[in-house]
Amino acid sequence: MFTEKCLDIFNACIRDYHLTDDIDAVLPDPYPGETEEQLLYHKCWIDTVQWHLEDVVRDPGIDPGRALEIKRRIDRSNQERTDKVEQLDDRFLEQLKAAVLLPAARLNTESPAWAVDRLSILCLKIYHMQEEVDRKDADPAHIRRCSEKLHVLQQQQKDLCLAIEQLLEDLHAGRRVMKVYRQMKMYNDPSLNPVLYGNKKG
Repeated sequence: MFTEKCLDIFNACIRDYHLTDDIDAVLPDPYPGETEEQLLYHKCWIDTVQWHLEDVVRDPGIDPGRALEIKRRIDRSNQERTDKVEQLDDRFLEQLKAAVLLPAARLNTESPAWAVDRLSILCLKIYHMQEEVDRKDADPAHIRRCSEKLHVLQQQQKDLCLAIEQLLEDLHAGRRVMKVYRQMKMYNDPSLNPVLYGNKKG
């Protein structure tokens, strides 16, 4: 199943990152070439680095200049993440070319790739919640709370995998319509962000 492949790749990517646990580590290339596997791995790597950037920027003692640098890096990361998701949706669209829509075909609230995006984030949540459960310096109440949260996250992951598989099945059978609306992020676009194009005029 497609989601099984996603989970294998996402979990391997997260483990690879934590070999160094370094936000500046070089992106590995276990899937050379422009393959679906490479795209999924790269997308999860972006998510994993960004997860840790979010940790860094929340350090109460961080230097303000460093915080701004990290915040801008997070903005760039968000754009890269969006680009990867849209590339994955392009692949889904190509695979669905032959699908014949049924008269009663319905729309979905999100595209398959954005559902896969949520699956990648869930893998990260599960990895780090498991770390909390395994902590030796935490009190029993903390371990208990985190164990309960971990159980919920694992159930959520199972449900999301099932929902993605059902969505893909419906799309191929013509029971659902796949539409892709590009994110059109405005804050990163110098022609759409008034602060940026205002400065440009000045």
